[in-house]
Amino acid sequence: MLPIRLIALDLDGTVFDDQKRISPRTLAAIQAALEQGVVVLPATGRNLRGVPKEFLEMPGVRYALTSNGATVSVIATGRRLVNLPFDPVQAQKVYDAVQPFDCMMSIFIDGDAYTSRENDARTEQYAPPELLPYFRNSRHVVDDIHAFMQAHADGIEKFSILYKDEATRDAAWAAATAAAPVEATTSVALNLELNAPGVNKGRGLMTLAKELGLAPEQVMACGDSGNDLEMVRMAGLGVAMANATEPVKAVAKYITADNNHDGVAQAIEKFVLNS
Repeated sequence: MLPIRLIALDLDGTVFDDQKRISPRTLAAIQAALEQGVVVLPATGRNLRGVPKEFLEMPGVRYALTSNGATVSVIATGRRLVNLPFDPVQAQKVYDAVQPFDCMMSIFIDGDAYTSRENDARTEQYAPPELLPYFRNSRHVVDDIHAFMQAHADGIEKFSILYKDEATRDAAWAAATAAAPVEATTSVALNLELNAPGVNKGRGLMTLAKELGLAPEQVMACGDSGNDLEMVRMAGLGVAMANATEPVKAVAKYITADNNHDGVAQAIEKFVLNS
């Protein structure tokens, strides 16, 4: 059995507890793996600005998988090893399909996240309280999000949308998938995340593994929700949190403790640190 040399970690519901904190035990486990020469990276639906500095600035953290795998970047230089944006025509179709529904929309473009002034003013109505700092700190506010999107049509990575109820979210989901080929997932309650077709965390992670000369068997991925499913499925060692959705658990090779009880730390200790 080949040793694990690459660990991809989802953030929300995985590395973060329910209060959006990283526990000392989890930080220590990540640091110990890094000190053994293992590549550890955040694998998130967030943009790079949304990844906490306490993770990114750990010595040895070199890469970040963001926007659900639309980008994998070298942190020090910003060089992109993976860059998988929407086709501009398809992005316009997606926007037209979801825009009529009551929502709070952000669009990830060229590594950053943008929202309109109208949407920004409604953040507290839509975002879970524990996610408010993330939304406030990671979004650029523009006057006209549609015009901004059109002006940067070649760099659209992801639509990130929050709804007030499941019925509206599900109706928008159906409209988006009917309008254009799209990778539709969810990561937190009442959200919808839309990427270009075939773009997911698993594809981004396996591209990085190949770049590093690693076999899938040397890759461990930990996650909990729909946007983690392909990553957990494709990794040689896919780890589902105890709080994961049933589909994610079904494709995992191991189920660890939940995000409030150091599940990530337990998995790293068991399979990498052997403690």
